[in-house]
Amino acid sequence: MESGHTQTSNREQRKKRIIMMALLALLLMSASVFLVERKESSVIVVRFPSGVELEAEVADTPEKLLFGLAFRDALPPNGGMLYIFEQNGMHRVTTKEYRFPIDILWVDESHHVVYMLEHAEPCTKDPCPLFGPPSEAVRYVIQAVSGFIQKAGVAKSDELTFALRM
Repeated sequence: MESGHTQTSNREQRKKRIIMMALLALLLMSASVFLVERKESSVIVVRFPSGVELEAEVADTPEKLLFGLAFRDALPPNGGMLYIFEQNGMHRVTTKEYRFPIDILWVDESHHVVYMLEHAEPCTKDPCPLFGPPSEAVRYVIQAVSGFIQKAGVAKSDELTFALRM
C-alpha cells in the first residue's frame, strides 16, 4: 500500500516540476521581449519641412505595435516611435500605461500628415481612450514627446521624408 502512495507522490512532484519549468520558460520569454528588442530596433530618421529631424524607433513587431511607448520613463532628445502598419487603415492608438504626454501624427502612404493630436495625456485606468484620424486612412503613426509638433512647426499636409539610419 505504501508503494502506491509513493508513486502518487512522485507523480505529483513530477507534475509540479513540469509546471514550474513551463512557467519559468514563459517568464524568460516574456522578459526577453522587453530587454532584448530595444537594442535590435531599427531607427528611421523622419525629416520635417522645417528641417527638424526625429529619430524614430520602428514599431515593427506585434509587441511594439501593441505596447508602443508604454512603461517607458522618457524618450531620448529628438526621439520618438514610428508605427508602420501593413495596410492603410483607420489606425488608432492609446496611451495606456504611458508615463508622459505625447504628440501624435497620422501619416498617409505618400508620407503626408493627415491628422495631428497635441498633448495626449497618459492613461493609467481603464477604459483608455483610443486616438485616431477622423476620416482618412493612414499607413504610419508617429509618436513624440509633447510639444514636438509645435517645435517642429508641423502642419496638416506637410510631406515628411523617411530615411533608415545606418
